[in-house]
Amino acid sequence: MPLATSAPGPLPPSMVERMTLILDMFEHRSTRLSLVEICTHSGLPRSTAHRILDQLVKLHWLEHTPSGYCLGRRSLGLGGYDGRHGEIREAAAEHLHELQLRSGLVVHLAALEGADEVFLDKLGGPFARTLESHVGRRSFAHLTTGGRAMLAWLPPEEVEALLGKQLSNPARGRGWDVPSLHRELNRIRRNRGLSFDRGEYANAMVGRVLPSVAAAIRGPQGPLAAICLCGETNFATMERLAPLVAEAAARTSRALSAETRGRRQVSAARRGQAVRTGGRPLASSPSRA
Repeated sequence: MPLATSAPGPLPPSMVERMTLILDMFEHRSTRLSLVEICTHSGLPRSTAHRILDQLVKLHWLEHTPSGYCLGRRSLGLGGYDGRHGEIREAAAEHLHELQLRSGLVVHLAALEGADEVFLDKLGGPFARTLESHVGRRSFAHLTTGGRAMLAWLPPEEVEALLGKQLSNPARGRGWDVPSLHRELNRIRRNRGLSFDRGEYANAMVGRVLPSVAAAIRGPQGPLAAICLCGETNFATMERLAPLVAEAAARTSRALSAETRGRRQVSAARRGQAVRTGGRPLASSPSRA
C-alpha cells in the first residue's frame, strides 16, 4: 500500500531531522521502499536522499536489498522492534489458542530476523514441554517449516542475499543449497503458502520424528511471521489439519493489516506536520467538547 503523500512545505533543516524523516517511513520490518518512493514521500531531492541513505546503510540503520531499502540490524535491535513483536503476538493470540484447541497439537509463532527464525510464542499441553523449542530460540530459517513458509514470500534474490553464506557452508546448510531451497520455496508457493515437513522436530526426549505444517502471516510488503503446527501424529493427519493453520495465519494477517492502516494514517499526519513546520513539533491544542 503506497504511503500517503505529505502536504508541500519547507524541508527539515538539520541532517538529524532529515534522517528521522526517512526512518519514520519504515513502519515495520517488512517495509521495502525504493529511492524513488523515499524521495516522493519525503520531499527530499534525489541527491540528498541518496547521500543520507548511503550513510544509514553504512551505519546499519538500513539495509539496501535487491527489492529496496529496509530496516537494518541496528534499527531492529531497538525497543520499538520488540514492540512490533508484541503486536504480532497480540494479533495472533486468539487464533493460536483456537488452533491448539482444535488440533490438540503444539503451536508455534515465529518471526523472521535476517537469516534466522525466532520463536515468539508456544502453546500446547504437557507434550509441548518435551520439545526443545522455546520463546526467543533462533534457528536458520531454511532449516524450519515456519522459516521456509516466510522465505517463500520474499523475492528469490533477497533469499539468496539473506542465506547465501549459510547455504554455501555444508555444515550450516545441513543438506540445503541455493537450488534445492528455491525448489522448495516454489513448491510452497504452488501449495497456497503451506510449508510441510515430515520430521523437522526430531527430539531426543520424544524419541521420534514429528511432522509439521506452517503458513506465513503476511503484510502488504511481505512476510511478518509464521504459525507452525507440530506434534505426535502422522503426516496424513497433518495434511488434514493444514487448512486450520492457513486460516489462523490469514486471520492474523487481516488483524495486523487493520492495525497497520490505523498507524499509517497517524504517521502520515505526523509527517505532514513535520514538513509544514520545518521539523518542529506543533503545540498541542486544548481538547474541545
